[in-house]
Amino acid sequence: MNYLAHTFLSGDDEELLIGNFIADAVKGKQAARFAPGIARGIRLHRLIDTYTDTHPVVAQTKARLRPRYKKYAPVVADLYFDHFLARRFGEFSEEPLERYTARVYTLIDAHFELLPERVQYFFPYMMRQNWLLSYAEVAGIGQALGGLSRRTSFESGMETAGEELLENYSLYNEEFSAFFPELIAYVKQMIQELD
Repeated sequence: MNYLAHTFLSGDDEELLIGNFIADAVKGKQAARFAPGIARGIRLHRLIDTYTDTHPVVAQTKARLRPRYKKYAPVVADLYFDHFLARRFGEFSEEPLERYTARVYTLIDAHFELLPERVQYFFPYMMRQNWLLSYAEVAGIGQALGGLSRRTSFESGMETAGEELLENYSLYNEEFSAFFPELIAYVKQMIQELD
């Protein structure tokens, strides 16, 4: 899952959300440097990633993407699932996506000094360009994947992943429908166990 799913799955716990948001920039035991609530969010992020990476539905999605995107298939799949969460946000939250994303940006910005350097670098761009809201449109996903493609050290093909999403839209949507409710149930259980 990508940024939208990780923040959404944190619920209303602000420290959990911050930890979940920054986790990819926190290596190994560095989580212990953060306040307990943020460290808990980092642990939750890692559990979400492991669950997602080993889920049979996600494995199907990645297998379909692998011939075109090779080792970047998981990255493409994560962004596709964020697209469907953004597109169908009203099914999972009473809060409109636009208001939700504004609230998340405000919260993260208020804790800017806690963010790892790598996150401090990209977060202002993310907020200004409203990545989380843009995920609701295929063009926004295409733009995000194009940006990632430009930053890879060799040709990834991710700049074409927006076209792939459109070509097999209903199939990826069905896979999201099968997977995401199970992920929500898993996260609810894990949050209780992290306490």
